[in-house]
Amino acid sequence: MSNTSKKKRTKKISSAEFDAKFEREEDIFRHLDFEKATVVKRVNVDFPTWMLELLDKEAIKLNISRQAIIKMWLHDRLTSHEKIS
Repeated sequence: MSNTSKKKRTKKISSAEFDAKFEREEDIFRHLDFEKATVVKRVNVDFPTWMLELLDKEAIKLNISRQAIIKMWLHDRLTSHEKIS
């Protein structure tokens, strides 16, 4: 990060403060750290109905979305596989 971009950034703020600034259409870019941003790529996956039903039951138990549980389980599986290799 260059010295000029460091100077433009301000102190960290809470997510509530950030949301409020966004809603008021204030400049929020100085609160963002683009060096830590991740790229997300959308994919489509087809699941059988029985699998979706089980995913939804687990998601409800954990009080999270279906997408969150899929990401969590894939992350756990992929990172545990790295440890074995």
